[in-house]
Amino acid sequence: MRLLSMGSIRKTGLILGLLATTGFVSAEPKHGIAMYGDPALPPDFVSLPYVNPDAPKGGRAVFAERGTFNSLNPFIFKGAVPWQLRSVTSEGLMGRNWDEPFTMYGLLAESIEVPPDRGWAEFTLRENARFSDGSPVTVEDVMWSYETLGTQGHPRYLGLWNKVAAMEQTGPRSIRFTFNDEDRELALLVGLRPILKKAQWDGIDFANSTLDQIPITTGPYTVTDYQTGRFVELTRNPNYWGKDLPLRRGMYNVDTIRMEFFGDASAMIEALKGGLINSHRETNVQSWEVQYDFPAVQSGDIVKSVIPHQRPSGMTGFVMNTRRSKFSDWRVRDALIHVFNFEVINQTVTGGQSPRITSYFSNSELGMRPGPAEGRVLALLEPYKDELIPGALEGYSVPVSDGTLRNRKNLRHAMAQLEAAGWTIQDGVLKNSDGLPFTIEILLQQGAIENLAIMEIYQQSLERLGIQAVISTVDNAQYKARTETYDFDMTQYQVGLSLSPGNEQYAYWGGQGVNQPGTRNWMGVNSVVVEAMIDQMLASDNRDELITATRALDRVLTSGRYVIPTYQWNVSRIAHVKQLKYPDYIPIYGDWIEWQPDVWWYEE
Repeated sequence: MRLLSMGSIRKTGLILGLLATTGFVSAEPKHGIAMYGDPALPPDFVSLPYVNPDAPKGGRAVFAERGTFNSLNPFIFKGAVPWQLRSVTSEGLMGRNWDEPFTMYGLLAESIEVPPDRGWAEFTLRENARFSDGSPVTVEDVMWSYETLGTQGHPRYLGLWNKVAAMEQTGPRSIRFTFNDEDRELALLVGLRPILKKAQWDGIDFANSTLDQIPITTGPYTVTDYQTGRFVELTRNPNYWGKDLPLRRGMYNVDTIRMEFFGDASAMIEALKGGLINSHRETNVQSWEVQYDFPAVQSGDIVKSVIPHQRPSGMTGFVMNTRRSKFSDWRVRDALIHVFNFEVINQTVTGGQSPRITSYFSNSELGMRPGPAEGRVLALLEPYKDELIPGALEGYSVPVSDGTLRNRKNLRHAMAQLEAAGWTIQDGVLKNSDGLPFTIEILLQQGAIENLAIMEIYQQSLERLGIQAVISTVDNAQYKARTETYDFDMTQYQVGLSLSPGNEQYAYWGGQGVNQPGTRNWMGVNSVVVEAMIDQMLASDNRDELITATRALDRVLTSGRYVIPTYQWNVSRIAHVKQLKYPDYIPIYGDWIEWQPDVWWYEE
């Protein structure tokens, strides 16, 4: 007899129809699943290619984090949480190999089974899978976790849950998910959800849990000490159930991970000099060259490591909220991008050493190509030509200034665009036809010294066009609350992108994010073309089709002029004590999720 969760019972109307189309087709259990083709690693692989399987255990990794925190539950919408908790304390049915674009291997599940059309995915749990308190992971825990996260958890979990038509137990350790959408990525995504212990939350409001209600999970580390807003300390579980799995061999080697919280970047560097932290990721090239020449670096006690990667640049910059009417006109956004004098700002802040982001997927094969759209990309976009903003088909590139403070050519262009959008100078102030002045509130986090320096330069440029810009700095809690409800004009924005983009693109740029809190669609994109290109990505049967669809999406987003792009980090720069080491082989994702401190070790 197959047991259905409460969520599945509510969805039974879809089940019979889905079974008629997808059927319970005979499938074979596999050790892993790739988005396209077969997994790179065989069933008998010993360890991931970028780990040291013989790495010693012990030592500490201590990091500096800016800001504060008021929650230790990374699975709900409420509160500000240290970002590391999602990856080092929890696990899903499957885990990733970060040396492949998107391939999953068995973790809590020993196998995955899918039919040719991937209309469903069935997992079999490992007999020895355990929570950190030693209790076994059951199918009931899995089903409770999926339904609870999909209905009460952070909005990031909502999209997948809406595509699950049925969730049912098919054996003592087996569970099957049937999908209501033709989307081959769902079979991979469904294996990534964190599994929580159901019994812990009996009688507790999960969505509104307090700071001391730390989720019991299956990961290698548990929270063992914290002081609100000051530090969080994690300890490696010596009885971690998965330590001998091929997917985990050589990982999670340090005994202690500690996050120390600071008010600004300068304090973080001083903490490294003083030995309070022993590893720090530097994002400013000029600081890397100038401020990291202190005695411990000169003696070799602290090592400066530069880590390459092959992933897309993603988007980092200052986002304009198109929910506000003044930013709804693309010509206004184009003007504000032209006012931003990147060449002068880059020289002032980083010594001119940081390359600029040119598109959302730049630095990878997924990025749009220069010039007019051609071939298959053109064929995808041409049916929507009346919906596209100028530049999408003809070609668009981020404006370049003359490298001087005057930036005359770009300012003239900006003024012409503003006038075309109905904004003119009246009594020295830029106003619309109703006489309302053009004002911008630029929202920044406290301690974001570099962003503040950038915006102060930008503020002066805006004044030359009669635009009053006010810079507001708020603490972490306020910043999180305002950005998650899109209560801002302009703010700093950063989103990392995968080598295998998929369903997460809806959370980044899908129309539901215009009103739904908690998405990454801070700019308020509401475009039928964007969603059509995402649909094309998800419908791709091979990687070539995915690349074409992503390049088309990249054109639409970039020419949409939603973000003023800033620096591209095509390498990571990490200063760390010499005792902290990492393998010579770097995965294609480089310094990314599950790399530091996950594959590092401490060795005297």
